[in-house]
Amino acid sequence: MGLKTPLYDVHVSSGAKIIDFGGWDMPLSYRSQLDEHRAVRRDSGIFDVSHMCVVDLTGARVREFLRYVLANDVAKLTVPGAALYSCMLKPSGGVIDDLIVYFLTDAWFRMVVNAGTRGKDLKWLEEHAAPFGVPVRERKDLAILAVQGPRAREKTAALLSAAHQETALRIARFSGAAIDSWFLARTGYTGEDGFEIMLPAEEAATVWRSLVASGVTAAGLGARDTLRLEAGMNLYGSDMDESRNPLESGLAWTVAFEPKERDFIGRAALEQVRVQGCDEMVGLVLEERGVLRNHQPVFAGPPGQSPGLKIGEITSGTFSPTLNRAIALARVQRGAPARVQVEIRGQPHAARVVKPPFVRNGKALIQ
Repeated sequence: MGLKTPLYDVHVSSGAKIIDFGGWDMPLSYRSQLDEHRAVRRDSGIFDVSHMCVVDLTGARVREFLRYVLANDVAKLTVPGAALYSCMLKPSGGVIDDLIVYFLTDAWFRMVVNAGTRGKDLKWLEEHAAPFGVPVRERKDLAILAVQGPRAREKTAALLSAAHQETALRIARFSGAAIDSWFLARTGYTGEDGFEIMLPAEEAATVWRSLVASGVTAAGLGARDTLRLEAGMNLYGSDMDESRNPLESGLAWTVAFEPKERDFIGRAALEQVRVQGCDEMVGLVLEERGVLRNHQPVFAGPPGQSPGLKIGEITSGTFSPTLNRAIALARVQRGAPARVQVEIRGQPHAARVVKPPFVRNGKALIQ
């Protein structure tokens, strides 16, 4: 038996298909993964992401610490509640984890890290926070619900008192606010608008049931993966890990090289990569029937010809319900041609190189 979130019994009673996900017993889907995906794109869906790890970091030097331990620069965060997406790197430049950090006060930041990397993340943070006098507190008392979709915010706000509804609906994108016992963040992993609600674990089941009763569709890990891939969002362990750096993982935009005087873990290695060059992450759209999957090799060469040299491989692939075709993220040699071939079950299939995302705010961005 794996670890369980506070909503495990709710998932089981709702008929969810439970699978192991990084040591956690989590819902893959409830009835139809396709219906769950479409509900998020068209209206609203709710995900249990309580397996994620919430960490509170406090102290007079907490900002200084985070400017050292993260590749992005928390100096950008000046308004309470503002959030920043970043990678935490090894000295080699490899990605320990990708995460979101929220600025709450000058002496308090909140971080949300991935479930599968929880142990190593906490150990890394504690090791490097000690010289800065920054306590690292894992918030095991909190659950996280992600409510996503074009109607997600209004349906979430409807649960609040009239006095707090306006506050919730004023929260800016990629920012959050404390409302009573909740921390409501306008963030997500689907390419849709919505909220991620951090709330006391004992309140999670009641809030979940209330949202489902209001018409929000319960959604599992299957829909979450197809949604995030349509949105061109990386998955740790597939699109990046400790053996890969952000610059070859489509995450160069999350590395703040300015100001030059800021030293952060992994900076020296990334500076060398900038000079030497590296592979790049691209999107692929399959132009034939078939499904793109992780680790399928990518070859140079136009359709109809024998595949040329292998230039990379797929890191995340799936069938896109919105585009009605197979899509993928792939790490390939820089300067890859616009038309490539992917080997599926030993046979070459034509694919087109595109720039992610594939879908954003319910609209297809790829023809």
